[in-house]
Amino acid sequence: MKGTRPLTAEEILKVSEQFSGTYEIRNRALFMLGVSVGGRISELLALKIGDVWQNGRPVTDLIFAKSVVKGKENSRVIPTNQDCREAITELIDWHKKYFGDLQPERPLFVSRKHGKALTRTQGHRIICEAFSKAGLNGKLATHSLRKTFAQRLYDSTSDIALCQELLGHKNISTTRQYLSVSYEKCKKAVESIEIDNNRRHILLHSTSDNDLIVELQTRGYDISSV
Repeated sequence: MKGTRPLTAEEILKVSEQFSGTYEIRNRALFMLGVSVGGRISELLALKIGDVWQNGRPVTDLIFAKSVVKGKENSRVIPTNQDCREAITELIDWHKKYFGDLQPERPLFVSRKHGKALTRTQGHRIICEAFSKAGLNGKLATHSLRKTFAQRLYDSTSDIALCQELLGHKNISTTRQYLSVSYEKCKKAVESIEIDNNRRHILLHSTSDNDLIVELQTRGYDISSV
């Protein structure tokens, strides 16, 4: 969804604690996979048990099939991290307890109507209710999970091409729309290419600082660290 924002690490933990009830594990797993592999909500809800659990363990690479990815042109392979694998394992244990067995073709995020996957509307409600319970502000929706994955990946690697690949974007311009760059990061990057970086830095503080902040906000920079 256009204009939705990503979550911070603190917000991820806070939201993950908001799920409860019979479907607590299922709903938390939907959230954790969203922020861990960056799938669109339609891609996540299309997953089957056999897509994430093979040979008695969670997969190390998650494949979003060609039939469900946006545009349906290419499948997409996403390596799974520990957060993702733990969420999968917990959800598989829930399936065993709730259904008494594991059927590879059963929807991973099964609805109350046994055998059917959650709809996008149901998925949206589950995630947004958790946002609300966590007391989060700003424009948030299921797409915030995908944007969170993208932003955390970029903050960790500074590699926009890698982000583009894992998000499955055709054009890098689309990937750029997902990301925000902090002014502090820009400042450090410019300072890092100084020819003589051993000399003492001159700190400049003036009445123009407020003007600078206004200009940075206008240009869309994250100025939380300024």
